[in-house]
Amino acid sequence: MRLDKFLKVSRLIKRRTVANEACDAGRVLVNDKVARASLSVKPGDIIEIQFGSKPVRVEVLEIADTSRKEEAKELFRYL
Repeated sequence: MRLDKFLKVSRLIKRRTVANEACDAGRVLVNDKVARASLSVKPGDIIEIQFGSKPVRVEVLEIADTSRKEEAKELFRYL
């Protein structure tokens, strides 16, 4: 699954266009490398997002095309 779509489906970022912009600005790292929005993510990948001065690190646990609000938290684990 594309990185920007995963960020939206997992609700780490609210909109896919915002996820795209964050990737273009270099604020999203996957496995400690700057990632483009089109990067394919898989379970086990570590995603780091720079939200202002506070970075958020998560591990991808599962990939799903869609998820409800309650299920979104099961797609990743905070580190």
